[in-house]
Amino acid sequence: MIINFMNYWLVKSEPFKYSWDDLLKDGSTYWDGVRNYQARNNLKSMEKGDLVLYYHSNEGKEVVGVARVIKEFYQDPTTQDDRWVVVDIEPVNKLNSPVSLSDIKNDKRLEKVPLVTHSRLSVMPVTKKDFETIIKMGK
Repeated sequence: MIINFMNYWLVKSEPFKYSWDDLLKDGSTYWDGVRNYQARNNLKSMEKGDLVLYYHSNEGKEVVGVARVIKEFYQDPTTQDDRWVVVDIEPVNKLNSPVSLSDIKNDKRLEKVPLVTHSRLSVMPVTKKDFETIIKMGK
């Protein structure tokens, strides 16, 4: 018997480039434009069904929704460079109340979340416990 364990992630997007509302309107998208090796490796580790916190960076600086990985990594169609990959995601639900970066930083339970410790990374893993904490904060 094979048991799959779900992974949890956080992706960052500047809302003026691609917002949560854009994802809702489109129904799904590929997550492109990643040009950092650590973030790329995180994309390669994503599995179909994994849940993703959707974070608005620069404007808002808040987690606004939850998405799901619907297609595992493949060549980024926006570049000929085969080092870069994308995954497909779809929206699951919008948080009732966005969870701000300052709320995350001020919560001792979340002091080791990569959003705080590796703030420049655009695709990052989060623990199940941290994911659930942020979801509860947004309800």
